Amino acid sequence: MQYTDKVLEHFRTPHNQGTMAKADAVGQEGNPVCGDVMKMYLKIGHKKAQKGNTPPGPAGHPHQKGGTPYIEDIKFETLGCAAAIAVSSMLTDLAMGKTLGQGLKITKDDIVKELGGLPDTKIHCSMLGVDALHQAINNYLKKHR
Repeated sequence: MQYTDKVLEHFRTPHNQGTMAKADAVGQEGNPVCGDVMKMYLKIGHKKAQKGNTPPGPAGHPHQKGGTPYIEDIKFETLGCAAAIAVSSMLTDLAMGKTLGQGLKITKDDIVKELGGLPDTKIHCSMLGVDALHQAINNYLKKHR
């Protein structure tokens, strides 16, 4: 299987690429076999609950700063192949604006589907991105218990 047009688009003009000076959380994953490394930076905002509607925070955590924590901004750095960069870019698009609980539910299958598929030998790239995102979210939740 060749790369889809969507994979090539995200590789050529990646979304949300770069670092974040004052990130609220960072997650990093690497694959020693292929050498790919992905780093995710998160800025966490807090959505105010609507009057009379106070759902529990993500993964059962209480609200922080008077609202539900969500991914206000996300950036990535990736050292890797075209698929690794495309996966990171698509993952940031999928995660932006999501609550932390919703971010933890993003899977490699979600990314592969949105990209229109990946060659079987490149599926591991999507797992690195998901793992880095989940690590960043969990790092944030550990700091704010």
